[in-house]
Amino acid sequence: MPDKESPALSSTFHTMSQAPDKLGKYFIVGEIGRGSMGTVYAANDPFTDRKVAIKVAHQHFINRAEDGERFKKMFFNEAHAASVLNHPNILRLYDADVDREICYLVMELVEGARTLEKFCKGDALLPLRDVVSIVYTAAKALDYAHRQGVIHRDIKPSNILYTRDNQIKISDFSIAMVNRQDAKTTQFDGFIGSPLYMSPEQINEWEITSASDLFSLGVVMYELLTGYNPFKADTLYGIAQKITNTEPPSLNELRQDLPAGLTYTMKRLLKKKPDKRYRYGLDLAADLALIFEDLDKVESQDALQEKFGILKNVGFLKGFTDTEIWELVRASIWQKYPSGTTIIAEGEIDDAFYILLSGVVSITKKGRHIGNLQDGDCFGEMGYLNQTKRTATVVSKTDVSLIKVNAATLDRAEESTQLRFLKAFVNTVISRLDQTTSSLSQLKQI
Repeated sequence: MPDKESPALSSTFHTMSQAPDKLGKYFIVGEIGRGSMGTVYAANDPFTDRKVAIKVAHQHFINRAEDGERFKKMFFNEAHAASVLNHPNILRLYDADVDREICYLVMELVEGARTLEKFCKGDALLPLRDVVSIVYTAAKALDYAHRQGVIHRDIKPSNILYTRDNQIKISDFSIAMVNRQDAKTTQFDGFIGSPLYMSPEQINEWEITSASDLFSLGVVMYELLTGYNPFKADTLYGIAQKITNTEPPSLNELRQDLPAGLTYTMKRLLKKKPDKRYRYGLDLAADLALIFEDLDKVESQDALQEKFGILKNVGFLKGFTDTEIWELVRASIWQKYPSGTTIIAEGEIDDAFYILLSGVVSITKKGRHIGNLQDGDCFGEMGYLNQTKRTATVVSKTDVSLIKVNAATLDRAEESTQLRFLKAFVNTVISRLDQTTSSLSQLKQI
């Protein structure tokens, strides 16, 4: 299946180039998308009078002398794997054939579906209830496949379709492993799969079990919840090292609005050792079913949208992208303090900084009043930058509302986001120096 766009997606076709008019009995209608292994077209099946999706293998791979035959086996491996599966949440495969040396697969066409890739970005995350539902359904579908002797081995957002009616379909079994007497697939040796979603056993080329697919599903869930891949690195070696040796940041470091059960589930899914994870997809589904009961206690999407609107209008965040603001909405701690409350105490150690949303706070140093800050201002940034003892005390003069941003939250952000914060901090410091200079000048004139 294509990495960027599903073969079973919408009926909005790209301009066809060198596309056959017909393959076997199927009449080609238009191109849907392109992926690493093939191009996908919408087509008509005149015998059943239905629309189908046809994936055509990239001919230049098949024609390569050194590994063309291996690519061809991998391409048709999907047909072998999918032929034993019949589940409403697994994309159906109807046919596989060769026409004029063109290798093709005929699959179910799901009108209007998109892959989950779209929903793995900070400004496009789905509501929490939808994410839990997606993973719950995927876990049950994978459990069915595993019990049929099929291990997918390439679970990732671009291989899971999200339909118009909010259902999912798992697709692309091109590197699946089938272990059953009536249908065995060709075994592919070596480093195979999509690096960011591989399990430790895939990296180390150990025995692959159903727990490998559940690890990959855990990575997908992590992205759907946070907009981050937990093992992102600049090189393949870096990715492999993180997957095999590094614990990913806890969900609580990136989001403050998740039930405790979800954090436990994620940690169990991403265990390095297969025997420490969920053994079956149904076990995972059972835990997710319990989590549904806690979702009513979690903030609604409307409430999150309201918070986004508040931060969008904060002066300190001027120039920040919607994605970056959404990250703050989910990762920051939102707090309210009554008048007269000490928010930061001089001499304490704290690496967080604060953005004042409403109200006024007073700044004092060694008992001397320095000034006031009001909504839209930032404070505590020097403690964050230097990670030293606080040099001033901040007390609320009125009832105040603010967000607290921990260093760990910002450390996990993209480099561009961190640079934008540093620029905002510099502007804040310059502004305060200007105010101090102005005040000193006025004192000299008196």
